[in-house]
Amino acid sequence: MIHQFIFAAPRPGMTVAAFQDYWANVHAVRFASRIPQIKRYLINSRIPLEGDWGSPPLPHQGIAEIWLENEEEQLASLQSPEFLQGARLDEPTWAAFWRTLVVDTTAHEILVGPPPTRDPTWVKLTVLLKRKPGMPLGEYRQRSLASYAPIAAGLPGLLRYLHCHTRDGAYVFGEASFDSVEQFFFNNPDTLREALASPYFAEQVEPARAGLVDPKYVFSMAARERWIIGPEAR
Repeated sequence: MIHQFIFAAPRPGMTVAAFQDYWANVHAVRFASRIPQIKRYLINSRIPLEGDWGSPPLPHQGIAEIWLENEEEQLASLQSPEFLQGARLDEPTWAAFWRTLVVDTTAHEILVGPPPTRDPTWVKLTVLLKRKPGMPLGEYRQRSLASYAPIAAGLPGLLRYLHCHTRDGAYVFGEASFDSVEQFFFNNPDTLREALASPYFAEQVEPARAGLVDPKYVFSMAARERWIIGPEAR
């Protein structure tokens, strides 16, 4: 299963509120959700969080998460009339398409949390990571799951934790922009802030992460999610 992340930013002149509303209530419902190969689909709308990682911070104001069965189904989705004559044509209406970032991943659920619900109340922190220069990709993948992820899963107040590796196809013609996407789920913004300000994060998580990743390529976004297709697969 491909777990795809699509980071999007508002087109020039569009407010963040209008962008998020159009994406979730118009584009996702009228266009993207009609692509038949998509099994599950949700929109994450960015919320303010002091100290977002990354310099400069990510310009994106939301993330779509899409689940597809495999690469063949993904290709079929991009060739479908629902995409070509619908979702793709609508994109310039609301998104700065030249800023869109797509990361196809294989997800690893490190901390199994409560089952997803149609109307989730939690918040989550999505983090983009790039391995240290010179580190082989295989070593990064092995160490990120074997040594780093179990430590990250110990954050206080954490409900659920995913560590998702960028799929091999992203490296066919060179380096992928990012090697991992990880997601931390919390009950509310306050428990998220408390976790990141905790001694455990400073003394355990940060050193473990520093041993694997290039600090110039760590970016984060806090968001609330809204299911468009799901949480059950169609």
